Amino acid sequence: MLEDRYIRIKELAIMLSIGKSTIYRLIQQNKFPKQIKLSERTSVWRLSVINRWMEEKETQK
Repeated sequence: MLEDRYIRIKELAIMLSIGKSTIYRLIQQNKFPKQIKLSERTSVWRLSVINRWMEEKETQK
């Protein structure tokens, strides 16, 4: 299922057109889904969770 694949920070930043530091700041502010830690240096997000977050942002306007 492609919608449920994992994406890394670089792809996420490009997809959302925001910087990596902005993503991490939003996580700290509890305004963005938290990452899944696969290892000490590898974090990912489920694409389906990010898509749901974007839909919620669109309906808030």
